[in-house]
Amino acid sequence: MENNQQLTDLLALDLGLNIINRRPYAKEVFKWQDMDLLPHSSADTLLCEIFEWNGRNWRTTGNNLIGFLFSGDQLGTIKDQVMNVKKFPALIPDFEFTKDNMIEYGLSLPSLFNIGINGNIKSVRDFSVRVNGVTKSRITNIDSPGIEILRSYSAFTQAKSKTYRKNVKFNFLSTSLFYAESVEIYLEKESGIGVEVSFQTQDVEVETKINTDTKKHFVLKYYGNQAPFAAKFTKGKDFDIS
Repeated sequence: MENNQQLTDLLALDLGLNIINRRPYAKEVFKWQDMDLLPHSSADTLLCEIFEWNGRNWRTTGNNLIGFLFSGDQLGTIKDQVMNVKKFPALIPDFEFTKDNMIEYGLSLPSLFNIGINGNIKSVRDFSVRVNGVTKSRITNIDSPGIEILRSYSAFTQAKSKTYRKNVKFNFLSTSLFYAESVEIYLEKESGIGVEVSFQTQDVEVETKINTDTKKHFVLKYYGNQAPFAAKFTKGKDFDIS
């Protein structure tokens, strides 16, 4: 399997970038993989969740495609399969969200990794979140439950065309989800600046590298039922993984 340097070199070549002595930035990785940040972080965010795009931001509709395709015991079976789709290495290099990324994303980004920020990060010297060991789950046409979903979806678009047009056709489906094996938090500030970080410790192993008044470096390793931080979205009318 490719290592981080090989993957970084491939990303740089594909995007025409010169990446030396740094990690790729999140924007570069997202562009390379055609992936987007999720609007919220939740362990119950599943593949085939339906999202709206308002021109600037993603928003979940609160619906999942399988709820329209199946019912009864079959729905329960498919839901269990969707919840347990295997994760594989995403083959993207470890990357970094910089302080500027945090500000650009409206400071909501750290919450995707269950990281809390108390204070104004614009006032700190540096703040970054480094993402390590990204894995990916996806719907395919050669594995369950993708086979059953795609087969039923084709029939659904014909048999329930009104419901399809209203809820799915012009919205987007999460056809891939991305997870972090671990993240590293770096915070550097002047003494007395009131900015602190916190994090959820359930299903998280915390390693403290540095924790002083002016510098902090924590490593959060996730296990158990992870929450995805990003997705690849497919428009409902284009949902045909062939």
